[in-house]
Amino acid sequence: MFIGKSRYWAFQAMGWGSFILLHLFFNWSLGKLQTGDDRQLFFTKIGIFIVLGIVMTHIMRLFIIRLNLLQKKLERQIVQFVLLTLVFSYLSAYSDFLLRQEFDLLSKNEGDLLPKNNIVLLILNNSLSFFVYYFIWSGIYFMYHYISKSRKQQLDTLRLESLVKELELQTIKAHINPHFIFNSLNSIRALVDENPQRARKAVTELSNILRSSMQSEKMETVPLEKELYIVKDYLALENMRFEDRLKIEYDIDDDTLSQPVPPMMLQTLVENAIKHGISKQINGGVVKVISEFKNDFHQLIVQNTGQLNGTVNTEGFGLSSTTNRLSLLYGDKASFGIKQINGSLVEAKVLIPVSID
Repeated sequence: MFIGKSRYWAFQAMGWGSFILLHLFFNWSLGKLQTGDDRQLFFTKIGIFIVLGIVMTHIMRLFIIRLNLLQKKLERQIVQFVLLTLVFSYLSAYSDFLLRQEFDLLSKNEGDLLPKNNIVLLILNNSLSFFVYYFIWSGIYFMYHYISKSRKQQLDTLRLESLVKELELQTIKAHINPHFIFNSLNSIRALVDENPQRARKAVTELSNILRSSMQSEKMETVPLEKELYIVKDYLALENMRFEDRLKIEYDIDDDTLSQPVPPMMLQTLVENAIKHGISKQINGGVVKVISEFKNDFHQLIVQNTGQLNGTVNTEGFGLSSTTNRLSLLYGDKASFGIKQINGSLVEAKVLIPVSID
């Protein structure tokens, strides 16, 4: 019965030890411990009180655990804590009376009550002292477990949110790579009969891209410089299919190369520019990649020849995945938008909070 957690017993020792020290201090200050008999009487009485206190509060704890009291509604917890405290206060007072009577430790006033059949009144009066201390003990026990339970729930919520975020990111990445591979294989297939030599070179380009994407899939962000390697390989691959119809321009601020960006995000925007822009133009067009700092943001821009036809299809995988990933990684601090900037040029822009090393 007395086997429990070490922390629980440490708190028991600290609590009841403090009780002894406080009573010893006040009795000594009031001059009640001048003689050896006074000190013997004091330590005997307080010893009985402490032993009863430890035993009864431990039994109370067993009842709390057995009744699963801490898992009930708050109102029921409070009512049952008070009832347990009342019951054990009376039992302690009754046990204290029997022990002090057995060892002839009753005071003169208490002894005078015995012949008058006022034992119940005496026990009820003594139970008030036990009730005060047991009520304090119950309050501390209740508050400790209430706070511990609240903290555990908060930690569980944070772990769950972190797990959901990680799973969402992994799901998005798992969709990006097959989507990209499918489009790239279509490009290679178009070259196989037309120009086998270029097709073999395209396979090499695709191998480089896949190697880079497999490495980046393990990370939430990668340096922009590494992302640009994938983009350049992808554009080189597409350039073989479109030939002179595709013009590629880069405007990259060297200071932005070390900035972290979500892996494959820039490649997705470039792919979207070619699929919905260049491929629909008879004479082809230009794809321009811009990276710069502006107003405490890292600004990534992909411009392409084309028209939006009045509306932006945000349900498309490339655009929705970009929005979702930015939201998961940066919350509302990052943003993404796509618009027509003139009659023949569409711009997709990503704003990411600047990361300072």
